[in-house]
Amino acid sequence: MTAAPEGTGRVGSGSEEAGVEPGEAGSDDFWAFASERFLHEWAPGVLQAQNTWLSSIDSLRAPDRKTHELIRMVCTVILSQAAGVERHARLAAEVGATWDEVAGSILLTEPAFGILPATEAFPSARRGFKAGAALFAGESAEAAAAADNELDDEDEPAPGSPQT
Repeated sequence: MTAAPEGTGRVGSGSEEAGVEPGEAGSDDFWAFASERFLHEWAPGVLQAQNTWLSSIDSLRAPDRKTHELIRMVCTVILSQAAGVERHARLAAEVGATWDEVAGSILLTEPAFGILPATEAFPSARRGFKAGAALFAGESAEAAAAADNELDDEDEPAPGSPQT
């Protein structure tokens, strides 16, 4: 995988050098956010300014990185953004957040925003947490994905068993 050009927010394999555009068949390039692809094409200066701004926020010394990711996760819970919940739960776990911290942060949204956004966020948060916790423990991405699949199977009740 090659580094993206400075300030693009893109991670890629270098396939664009072979004439394959990001997102086309044969490309394994991806954008952290769907909007980045269009900003890269139509307003690259806006994308670069946005990435610079976000990098400045990421470099804040306080709160610590774990709290930073938990706060961002809670914001995405409130907005019902499942992909954001998963991403920030993963990032929080990668820097040492426990499942209790992730789940507790989600539950703190209930008094002001209701139970629905919180309960809808749990599957995404769990997926992200499992992936991030595996990486935090030093497992490879492949091992983390395999563990995630095993844990998903354990989360499901056995056929014919009473659900609790």
